[in-house]
Amino acid sequence: MPTMSLDNTWYTEQWAEQGSAISLKIKRKLHDEQSTYQHIEIWETESFGRLMTLDGLVMVTDRDNFIYHEMMSHPALFTHPDPRRVLVIGGGDCGTLREVLRHPGVELAEQVELDERVTRVAEQFFPALCEANSDPRARLLFTDGIRWAAQAAEGSYDVIIVDSTDPVGPAAGLFSETFYRDCCRALGPHGVLVGQSESPLFHADLIRRMQAAMRAAGFAAAATVHFPQCTYPSGWWSATLAGKSGPPAGSIRREAARHKPFPTRYYNLDIHLAALALPEYLIKP
Repeated sequence: MPTMSLDNTWYTEQWAEQGSAISLKIKRKLHDEQSTYQHIEIWETESFGRLMTLDGLVMVTDRDNFIYHEMMSHPALFTHPDPRRVLVIGGGDCGTLREVLRHPGVELAEQVELDERVTRVAEQFFPALCEANSDPRARLLFTDGIRWAAQAAEGSYDVIIVDSTDPVGPAAGLFSETFYRDCCRALGPHGVLVGQSESPLFHADLIRRMQAAMRAAGFAAAATVHFPQCTYPSGWWSATLAGKSGPPAGSIRREAARHKPFPTRYYNLDIHLAALALPEYLIKP
């Protein structure tokens, strides 16, 4: 039956500006701490396993994180012709890093996360996401990703993944033309940049601004992939890719994606191609 309110056995994240919310039935709180940067909480839920929130916003759950992490990593890596050196900015839960390191050709994956406590808490409560942290190709760094990109050597990476929080506060700089220009310089000739780009339903203007800023920063073209993510605002999420040498849609290594040498739960070639197809309202604003 419909109800006008929920009791304290539900975790609810409200999106007041959109007049909507999501609630998850909880069993108990497992962890609560204030790091130098944010409030980190871990909950045990009835149907989504463990839940991590940062400053009251859902970051990751056991049940549906695979969709996000696979779509933040595999489309970009299968777009580059030979991805060997990968930079992940953000991504403190380490799920994206794990997916990157499934690619046998990757020689180095550096993860630059501002808040070390997010990673340490993830290692404790989400060990499956962190199983690649000890991979000899992985390098975990805890510093400012914006500054790291600005100081990176020219052409030092093949793929840069911006697995950031929402574009507010310190993370706002990860959506700027200046930051994208630094990423473009840090990428090699066929470099690919991808950044999480929020909900196509709630944040279509942000996606358009991101694509325009990427092109203005020197990328040849930009494209957005979209996918379901039921615990994020609207239940529909996206990642926006930019290619230095051409449109991301035209550079997919189709046979490699079709015959990927590792298992996935969501990503495959057909999903990759379908995710690039946009609804009319995003094509014609």
